[in-house]
Amino acid sequence: MIIEEMERPSFWIAFWIVVISLVAVIATWVDKKAAGNRRRRIPERTLLMLAALGGGVAMYITMLLIRHKTRKAKFMVGIPAILLTEAAAGAAIWYFLLR
Repeated sequence: MIIEEMERPSFWIAFWIVVISLVAVIATWVDKKAAGNRRRRIPERTLLMLAALGGGVAMYITMLLIRHKTRKAKFMVGIPAILLTEAAAGAAIWYFLLR
C-alpha cells in the first residue's frame, strides 16, 4: 500500500513541499540568528530562491513570526508575488493538462 502511494506524483510533490519548506524555515531562522550576532548572512537571493522552489508559504509565516526581513519590500511583496505566480501556474497546469 505504501509503495503504491509512493508511485503517485502527488506523493513526491507533497514530499518536496515539506522538505523545501523545512529548509526555508531553517534558513530564515539561521539568517535571523546570524544578523543578531553580526555573522555572515545567507544571501537574499538564496532565501528568495527557496521561496520560489516551494518554500514560500513556510518562509513567509516564519518571517512574520520571528520578525525577520519584514521591513524589506523585496520580501514582504516579493514572496506573496512568488506565491501568486506559483498558484496561477499550478491552476493553469491543472486546467490545461490535468482536467
